[in-house]
Amino acid sequence: MISINSRVLLPCFCRSLLLLALVFCFSGLGQLPLKAAEVKKLNFLFLLADDLGYMDVGFNNPNTFYETQHLDRLARSGMVFTDFYAACQVCSPTRASIMTGKYPARTDTTNFFCGKRTEKFLPATYQCQMAKEEVTLAEALQEHGYKTFFAGKWHLGPDEGFSPTDQGFDINKGGGHNGHPKSYFSPYKNVNHLPPGSEGEFLPDRLAKEAVKFLQSSAESKQPFLLYLSFYSVHTPLMAPEALVEKYKSKAERMGLTETTGRWGSERQVFLNQKEDTRKIRVRQDHATYAAMVESLDTAVGKVLDQLDALGMRDNTVVIFMSDNGGLASSEGWPTSNRPLRGGKGWMYEGGIREPVVVRWPKVTSPQSRCEVPLISMDFYPTMLEMAGLPLKKEQHVDGKSFVSLLKDPLSRFDRDPLFWHYPHYGNQGGFPASAIRVGDYKLIEDLEDGELELYHLRDDISEHNNLLQLYPERVEKMHRLLIEWRKMVEAKPLRPNPKAGDLKPGRGSRSVKEL
Repeated sequence: MISINSRVLLPCFCRSLLLLALVFCFSGLGQLPLKAAEVKKLNFLFLLADDLGYMDVGFNNPNTFYETQHLDRLARSGMVFTDFYAACQVCSPTRASIMTGKYPARTDTTNFFCGKRTEKFLPATYQCQMAKEEVTLAEALQEHGYKTFFAGKWHLGPDEGFSPTDQGFDINKGGGHNGHPKSYFSPYKNVNHLPPGSEGEFLPDRLAKEAVKFLQSSAESKQPFLLYLSFYSVHTPLMAPEALVEKYKSKAERMGLTETTGRWGSERQVFLNQKEDTRKIRVRQDHATYAAMVESLDTAVGKVLDQLDALGMRDNTVVIFMSDNGGLASSEGWPTSNRPLRGGKGWMYEGGIREPVVVRWPKVTSPQSRCEVPLISMDFYPTMLEMAGLPLKKEQHVDGKSFVSLLKDPLSRFDRDPLFWHYPHYGNQGGFPASAIRVGDYKLIEDLEDGELELYHLRDDISEHNNLLQLYPERVEKMHRLLIEWRKMVEAKPLRPNPKAGDLKPGRGSRSVKEL
């Protein structure tokens, strides 16, 4: 008979129970709780370009004159969105839409701060700052322990009371009321909250350095972060390092692009003080200084992405890249072409609102994947909260919809309301005041001056050349009524009569559909 020593058995039995309990607990954590814990530590690197066109980047346009190797590398590692839109064809409204998750018409921020140009009619009234009452994307993340860092262009209100640090960012490097620098070389002029660097320092390089410093400090602190790097590039003034400019001058010569023949097209304009009814618009990419600015932006992005990798933070950092509006093609130096997209910055056509967008979510988005579902800048707010495993703020981002399901599978079903735009203003690029709606592949544009309508099928006619207004009257009527109802719902402001024009009223021209 074998005797068992209870003093030996009891500790062994207890250790076995403890081991079983640990295995059971960790097996459970390996499913939902651990996954949730990982999501909560997700970092965000949001890269926002200024005035960079959809066709300016290699991942959208293999034949682009510009060189964007780092952005193309990012695109290959993540998901490219082919039909992603800015909320407006100029900067401040789009920037506010990202921060608030709301249409600019709803927040009364429908023009760049603070444009007031008048033409045939007076522009709509609007606010020249993003309201403090809005709970910004940065504040939503900050509430849950995120360290928030901003660098670059803000342009969302006065420095006093409406700066990045007043709207949810712990750190601000260069963000203020200004919309562009007066010089891209140090001392930058018109760039607040960023001490001058060494003589000749180029602004995109400086902003990349500030971002790299923040990444290094974040790697040490282990605190989740939002790094919002909002470049001033490639906004005017057109300035770049001389060596890079010479590089592209030589490239243009080799490609036979120095002759003006084939460089220019035309578009109707609304500038009353111009003798011509049409406006010159660039239809070929060959501007050497602009090309150098694009490459400098791309290089700065590359430095930040490389640092992210070097610090071992790539696998738990979402990277988002976007531009705030279309490329500048019809004024202020005429630096780029958006063809085959029509128009550009300041225009309601695709060249003004369709943007280059990439999202890389490690272990979720498939490398070299593409999504063709139409999305818009307000959608980032709920998407990023869901990515982070944080509660949504549905009363805040009322116009945004999370596209997490598309990041997991770009072919998944995604039901959403139509997309809307409203720009009751006169920009600096010649475009007309307009509202628009996209439903499926159809886009309807309403000229707010005379009420005329244009209907395009974007999949078949990306250049918006063939107005289908007379072919589909029922579709036009339905889309126009949706647009009118939306404007009423968000209390969109209209153009105003101009006393100098007598009794002339906005929208007085012939209409296919009467206002409700």
